[in-house]
Amino acid sequence: MQRMIWTVLLIAAAGAALGAPERKAMLINSFETPEDIGKVTARSVRVAGVGDHATEGQQALKVEFEKAEWPSAYFDAGGRPWDWREYGFLALDIYNPMEEEITFAVRVDDDPSADGKVHCRTAGWRIGPKKGRSFAFALGNSDPMAMGMRGGPLPEAVQVLMGVQGGPIDPGHITAFQIFLPQPAAPKTLFIDHVRLLPPVNYDAICDAFGQYTRADWSGKLKSEAEFAVRRAEEEAAIRISSSLPDRDEYGGWAKGPKLKGTGFFRTAKRDGRWWLVTPGGSLFLSLGVDVVEINNQATFVETRERMFTWLPEDSHPLAKHYGHVDGIHSGPVSKGRSFNFYAANLERKYGPDYRRKWLEFAPQRLRAWGFNTIANWSDSRLYDMKAMPYTATLGVEGDHARVASGSDYWGKMHDPFDPKFASDAESSFRSLASRLKNDPWCIGYFVDNEISWGGWGDDGGRYGLAYGSLVSGPDQPAKRVFVARLRKKYREIERLNGAWSVRLASWEALLGQPFKPEGAMNEVMKGDFSGFVKEFARQYFRVVRSALKKHDPNHLYLGCRFAWRTPEAVEASGEFCDVVSFNIYAPRVEPKDWEFTKALNKPCIIGEFHFGALDRGMLHTGLVSTASQEARAAMYKDYIRTVVDHPSFVGCHWFQYVDESLTGRVWDGENYNIGFVTATDTPYPEMVAAAQEVHGEAYKRRAARE
Repeated sequence: MQRMIWTVLLIAAAGAALGAPERKAMLINSFETPEDIGKVTARSVRVAGVGDHATEGQQALKVEFEKAEWPSAYFDAGGRPWDWREYGFLALDIYNPMEEEITFAVRVDDDPSADGKVHCRTAGWRIGPKKGRSFAFALGNSDPMAMGMRGGPLPEAVQVLMGVQGGPIDPGHITAFQIFLPQPAAPKTLFIDHVRLLPPVNYDAICDAFGQYTRADWSGKLKSEAEFAVRRAEEEAAIRISSSLPDRDEYGGWAKGPKLKGTGFFRTAKRDGRWWLVTPGGSLFLSLGVDVVEINNQATFVETRERMFTWLPEDSHPLAKHYGHVDGIHSGPVSKGRSFNFYAANLERKYGPDYRRKWLEFAPQRLRAWGFNTIANWSDSRLYDMKAMPYTATLGVEGDHARVASGSDYWGKMHDPFDPKFASDAESSFRSLASRLKNDPWCIGYFVDNEISWGGWGDDGGRYGLAYGSLVSGPDQPAKRVFVARLRKKYREIERLNGAWSVRLASWEALLGQPFKPEGAMNEVMKGDFSGFVKEFARQYFRVVRSALKKHDPNHLYLGCRFAWRTPEAVEASGEFCDVVSFNIYAPRVEPKDWEFTKALNKPCIIGEFHFGALDRGMLHTGLVSTASQEARAAMYKDYIRTVVDHPSFVGCHWFQYVDESLTGRVWDGENYNIGFVTATDTPYPEMVAAAQEVHGEAYKRRAARE
């Protein structure tokens, strides 16, 4: 197991090295005595002291979590709230003695009324079997999101908890904190030790003139502007030697594989029980692509954060053209202001004033050399016209049609497809691009929308969120009118609905006219009614989108909506109307048992987004799936691709994204993930390139061998 680390002097020194005030850590509880253990309130857990090799011979807290909704070890400040304003992190050591990975979370409250949503903040992580390490919950201005970033500078040897939920909390009035498991399916055990407060870190001068982290060094870090020319020449020479994988046709299809009928456009085919894409010329094709092959979306806020940067150009400087102004952002402490694009500035340093044209030419050459064959979603539309690689086009339904809340509304409320304006908005949103691309054989098809708010997968309120959201709406909500009409047709009399649902509604007019939220557990009849409605809701959405898209472009594939949140009903409906069903699957691999349901769709599936990251090359957040190093990231990439190739339903997957996100956070929401094939200095990660070339090169023969 990994050594548990807790040394006050070491961590205090690390904080000072990061520019933080020289404060020492403060121990809260090390669980050495019965009195220490008695300070823990057990909520659907059993707690006891334990001492063995896992805790370096010292006693720790053994927490046995029951199979319950939110089992937790709870620490209460009592009547005197804690003042943590001088500290930057709540830290603790955790060891997992089990044979399986465990996902856990920490919640910190600043008021006794905290209910999981208000007056509290939650973050979590995963810990592997027989593993142990130190974790930290960021507080106050050490919280990266307080600075407009998802990940920030770290105390040494500590993994900061991520996936933060909840609003800001007052570190001067902390009333409680807890360590909990989110709805474990079976009992699980963790050892917890050395709960303490760590000194804060600061964000001064963390970003250099090239958009790189200043407080670390690593292989591949750019040290001078002169290195751009050297790296460019070396890479261009390497790509000239090997410009693409062998045995590929002009589209990147399997040149020497079985030939099917070519139609002049990409299509789908099922062969020996496995789905494939087929190139316009009839070659078998698996779409291996990269999202966000783009320059413009790499901007980061500089206004109000100037102290983070060691250099920003004066307005008279040639690179000042890479300043911009942004507003209308999704989340973060800055809602609008001046931005700077370090990636674009670095491209100009590398390629000169004509950097955009040269980048547009070179990016596809790179991708072909790495074994990719698709320019995927969110990419620069000028790449469509270059005919250098097949591409997927990006569409979304815009407009002021009605929306419905599902409860899973991270990017916004769901379209109300029953609003007649939804159909007209779809037409106007698709017309221009679809009409322009309809005769282009290099276009694979269209993704329409992304990670929209369908609700949850389980048999609970999340699954029926759109039904709940419709019922709590007013009488002018089109979806509510449709839902009430369905119920009225089935039950006819309101008394029959009352009996079936165990509710008390005065009339159909009362149901339609007032917001209505059923209380308590759903019975089976209600579940059936809600399920039927959310299925028809999804069918209406996909029906309208398909009709509008095919009206303007009947030649290309409808690639679906890129499910993140999803319900069984929505997935089934997508299989009815989409040519290819798309999912964004952020996981270490595609586990066959988890995706067995796709076979019943009788449609091919594609993965619109996946990624992994590490913190060993100067980035501050791993992204949604973490690895220990670039070597581990590359190994996980190969395994992920192989699991996709081996699954009979999937016809490809697209990596998110081409370049690392800005070190100091993208303007839209502060994401600053190590998820690129290239860095902010346009330097490829050699481990990822080698992995891609290897696993892409074997993909076609590997899939055919499974037939």
